[in-house]
Amino acid sequence: MVFYLHDNDLDLLDYNIRLVNDWQYPSEDLRIIKHDWETINKKIKDGKAHELSEGDTFYLGACTKGSTALKSFRNQPFNEEKAKQRAYSLKQGYVNHIIANISQEETETYGKIIERPEILDAVQSIEEIVISKFLPFYGKSAKEIEKYLGLELNQKAKSYFANLTNAILGLKLGQKIEEFEKADIQVKTIRLSENNLPKEDISFPTFEFQELIKTDWEDSDFKNILESKFFFVFYQYENDDLILKKVRFWNMPQSDISEAKIVWDKMIEAVSRGLIVREVSDIGIRKTYFPKKTENRISHVRPHARNAADTFMLPIPDKLTKLTEYTKHCFWFNASYVRDEIFMK
Repeated sequence: MVFYLHDNDLDLLDYNIRLVNDWQYPSEDLRIIKHDWETINKKIKDGKAHELSEGDTFYLGACTKGSTALKSFRNQPFNEEKAKQRAYSLKQGYVNHIIANISQEETETYGKIIERPEILDAVQSIEEIVISKFLPFYGKSAKEIEKYLGLELNQKAKSYFANLTNAILGLKLGQKIEEFEKADIQVKTIRLSENNLPKEDISFPTFEFQELIKTDWEDSDFKNILESKFFFVFYQYENDDLILKKVRFWNMPQSDISEAKIVWDKMIEAVSRGLIVREVSDIGIRKTYFPKKTENRISHVRPHARNAADTFMLPIPDKLTKLTEYTKHCFWFNASYVRDEIFMK
């Protein structure tokens, strides 16, 4: 494996080589990669090549290829609908793992779910292994799980549920889950009200306004988020207790990704035209042109900052206020979408 520093201003032969070493796949990784290949293969045989997504698999992805969106479409063998051209690829998280392994970076921060590779031969997938570890705790409160596992955690700490998840999976507190890191899995702990509606919408990292309009959809962070594989852990309030209801691996269907893209498109249009603030109330509250929760079934955009002074630069000054920077925002999943399409299904 040869890793080099990419530089558009240099000739290929002048690239700075940073890391060189051999690499051999661990046997448990090969088992997971084989299952990923079978998942991709089955979807094609089922006539669903147009529904392939990076989130379908763990380590081996089916990434899109083609110089433009229109040129990337190809005929598929078991359906008349055209599908995007794709190629096998290792997930970014897995490549990062290879780099860390070759460079002999600190590995004590990682813990494995699968300590014995042969366990993958006895079950269908890594998903079943993970879910089987949570099943005995369904219907138990977080406090009861904590007590059963012999833990004394700070329930007010931000890391509380992450530590509880680690303990259930048999990892040390504070460790990163190696298999999840390799697969770029996003872990989300959701607290539900009694009506099954999440207490909060789900936020994602803030975006920079200037970078947002420079980036093509295919390379956008939002598209990468939508195509991720998620691991949801659902707790529900019963009086003052949080009860573990279920866990679920999930990735967004292609049809929903297309629907969520509308939110991204509206943001690009608004920011690129300098249409940020729609009106300012008498007490100084700013209302924006950004997509609201009522406008899209899946996603919306709203602030995600410490305060109004926590800002990013705008590529074009706002037409109404003439502001050249604006409060940090991010994309959110609607709580109702999480309830209806992830928890209830």
